[in-house]
This record gives sequence, C-alpha cells and structure tokens, in this order.
Amino acid sequence: MEPVAPGMKKEETQPTGSDGDGEQQPNKSQSKQADRQSEPAEPSHADEHPERTVPVQTKGDSAGSDPALLEKKVEEMTLEEKPAELTLEAIAASIKEGKAKNIIVMTGAGISTAAGIPDFRSPGTGLYDQLGSYNLPSPTSVFELDYFMEHPEPFFHLTKQLWPASLKPTVAHYFIKLLHDKGLLLRCFTQNIDTLDHVAGLPADKIVEAHGTFATSHCLKCQEQYSQDWVKEKVHSDELPVCEKENCGGVVKPDVVFFGERLPSRFFSMVDEDLPICDLLIVMGTSLKVQPFASIVNRVTCQKLYINLEDPRHQMDFLSLMMGLSSEPDNSKEVFLQDTCDDGCQKLANLLGWRDQLRKMFKDEHKILEDKLAKATSSAIKGKVSKIQASSGKVPGNLDGAKSQQEDKKLKKTPDSSGAKKCTPKRDDGKGAKRDG
Repeated sequence: MEPVAPGMKKEETQPTGSDGDGEQQPNKSQSKQADRQSEPAEPSHADEHPERTVPVQTKGDSAGSDPALLEKKVEEMTLEEKPAELTLEAIAASIKEGKAKNIIVMTGAGISTAAGIPDFRSPGTGLYDQLGSYNLPSPTSVFELDYFMEHPEPFFHLTKQLWPASLKPTVAHYFIKLLHDKGLLLRCFTQNIDTLDHVAGLPADKIVEAHGTFATSHCLKCQEQYSQDWVKEKVHSDELPVCEKENCGGVVKPDVVFFGERLPSRFFSMVDEDLPICDLLIVMGTSLKVQPFASIVNRVTCQKLYINLEDPRHQMDFLSLMMGLSSEPDNSKEVFLQDTCDDGCQKLANLLGWRDQLRKMFKDEHKILEDKLAKATSSAIKGKVSKIQASSGKVPGNLDGAKSQQEDKKLKKTPDSSGAKKCTPKRDDGKGAKRDG
C-alpha cells in the first residue's frame, strides 16, 4: 500500500468519477444497488484498490441477481488477490535459495542483555532507572553534552555498566558473525557502544557504529586522543578520566554520540551505499525510537525480519510522519518474531541448518575469551604485586617476604653435604667480625 500523506485520511484518497485512465465508474443508481449488497470479507482490500467497486448486474450475469452468490464471488476475488503473509520459514528459504545475499542487520541494546549488560528503558532494571540516585533532570540527561560538561559522574557510572571487565558476546552476536562467514552480511548497523560486535570477531569494515564507539576517546579541552584501554582502566578504578597533558586537566570523553551531536559521517555514507542493494533486513533488540537510525527500515523495500520482545513497527515519530512514511506493518513483506534476540536467532539458525555451527562457534569463542581473561587477570595480579614489592624494597618474585626470612634462618642452621657445620658471620662488640671453626 502506498503511504498516505500526513493529515490525510485514507478515504480522502479514493477517486470518484473516472479512475484517471478514462474508464467510467458506475453511475449513482448502480452505486446504490451495490451499497445494498454485502461488504467484502476483507475491508482493508478496498483501501488497497480504491478503484474497485462491487460488480453490478449485467446482461447474462446470473450472479448479479443473487446477493449471496455475488458476495461469494467478491470474497473469492479478494482472497485470490490478497498477498500471503510472510513467515520465518519463508525468510529462511530466501536465504537458503540465494535470494537474500546482501543482508543488513540493525541492532540495539536488546542484543546485549544476555551478556549481562542492561538495556536502557526496561522499568526497574534499565540503565536509565539505575541512575536515579544522581537526581538527573531527565534520564536522557546523561547523554547530553552540556550536562556532561558540568556533571560527568553519571555518564561514567553508566559506562561501567555498559563496559564490564569481561565481555562475552551473545548468541545473536555470533549469528551475525556466521552470516559474515558465509558471505551473506552486507553490513551491521548498530546503536550499541559496548564493542561486542568487535569482540565477536566481526571485521571493522562490516560494522557501522551509528552512535559512536568506546574504541577511542578525546579530551574535550585540548582534543588529545586516548586509547580504549587507558579509559577502561580509569573507569573500572572509579577514577574520572582526566587529560594528562601538561596544563590541561580536561575531562576525557569516549567518542560516543550524545543527543544533539551529529552521527559519524560513515553512517550516512554507508546508508546511501548499502540500502539500494539490501535484499533482507534483520532488525534485532531495538525499539526504533531514535532517529535517524530508525529511519533505515522505511528506506528499504525488501523483506524484513523483526526480532524483539515488543513490536517496534508501531513506533512513529513526528519526523517520520512529516516524511510521509507509514508505520502500518506490511505482513506480506515483514515478519515480527516476538522473542529474545538469542532465541530468535537460534530459531532462524535451526531453519537454515546452522544450529550445530552456531553452537560450536559460541562455545569455542567463549572458551578462547575465558582463557584470555584468565591470562590477563594473572598478569595484572603479578604486575600489582611487583609494584608493591618495588615500593617496599623487596626483590620482585619473592611473593612472601616473611617466608624468605624463614628460609634464610633455616639455611643458617642446616649443615652442608659434608656434614661440617656451616659457617655464618658473627659480630662482636662492633669492632670486627669473628668466624667460628
């Protein structure tokens, strides 16, 4: 169905008189007769084809004299022309048959909740609710630059929640990676700033971080750049990241997009490049409330799969209405799967015959990440111990100074292998050392 212009009702778009192609419409008497007949079983069909009217009796048309037969005829015509609803099975078939080979995936916070990272808006558990102790003017103030300049603490509290010390991607992240490995992923557009797409092994050129990234940070005063590891260490030590450049002292902000800031230029260039060739759009874990990210779904005409706990297709903001975009779901081209992102991806993987591959990838990659974390933790502990020892004057490597002293005393009392008494220096009244034996 073509979108209806803002402020105009569907009825106002229906033509009267001729249909514009010279075909004459029924006269008033015929229309009155048609009005007396039963309405079609699918009233929405009349909106889609306003030029169609209920047939009237003509010479040689026996159905025109029988209202019941006429109603049946109209119903059959409607059912025949109504497009079948798209299903998850049909989506899987399109992928398996090679009809969908330039797939775009759009992701939001819901894709990372299974990793232990809360989403933003869930009542009671969402990140916005967790900031209540800071008495923010509004929950979204944490992402407003003016507020951040005066009160950066709430943002870094939230950052610590978004940036756990150990990050492990979810099943949904690895499903996207599997699409890439099979040469089917055109691009992954994400609102997330948790970097889990990178951790899952997705190449950087396949990711468009629409709302910025934690990979780099800059001082808001002198623009000095800082690494992800530097900021992460500060955040997890509950320290405010402050520029270390001489005579600066500005706050260091990760390169994430705040409200009112322009999205990265790469977002716009990739939208223009990718959308015309997209043949399947998969939307996961987003409510589609934030523009211009959400507008992507209205700029493609291909099949669409939505995986979310709530249907995001009814979210329509003022900008979309002004653009004449429709929020009415088209079930002939769209599927809404009400499920978690992980479970939804597993269902699609099962239909594609990828279940075992996805499970193996998830298990193997998590094992690698756990081994890396254990090694990093061990190195960090050793590094801290070495610093403590260096500051106390002890030799690095002796993890227990008391134990070393006990071993020294033991050596003084232990005879050597020849049975002779081990010689140890003795001091007298301070005028010199005497040796026994």
